[in-house]
Amino acid sequence: MTIAWSTFTPWSALAGGVLIGIAAGMFVLFNGRIAGISGILGGLLKPAKGDAAWRIAFIGGLLIAPLVYALMATLPMPQIDAGYGALILAGLLVGIGTSYGSGCTSGHGVCGLSRLSPRSLVATAMFMAAGFVTVFVIRHLINA
Repeated sequence: MTIAWSTFTPWSALAGGVLIGIAAGMFVLFNGRIAGISGILGGLLKPAKGDAAWRIAFIGGLLIAPLVYALMATLPMPQIDAGYGALILAGLLVGIGTSYGSGCTSGHGVCGLSRLSPRSLVATAMFMAAGFVTVFVIRHLINA
């Protein structure tokens, strides 16, 4: 494995990580809630009375942020090396995993680990292991 040093951007990655950490910390301090995207989005499916507005604002912010960023910088061109079937299957599997794991990478990986949650440590280790195994199988055994 080699690193493409011409596209390696440690400072912007560090800045992004710091911003995510600050945002997650502010969210829990000011709202008393974990910034787990699957839980926030899932809460919109059966919203409690008076609970939908902040969820809509949060999801709206996630959708609007790239548009605001595009006003200041050029968005990177995404390259997805998979077909629609593989993407749909991957999305369904991630959805099933977040249901069984009681949360997603943002809830467990960002917020849970920062709170030193043992459950989040196990969940994040399983996310990572599943990703490693999936990449190995698809790239080295199936050769897709």
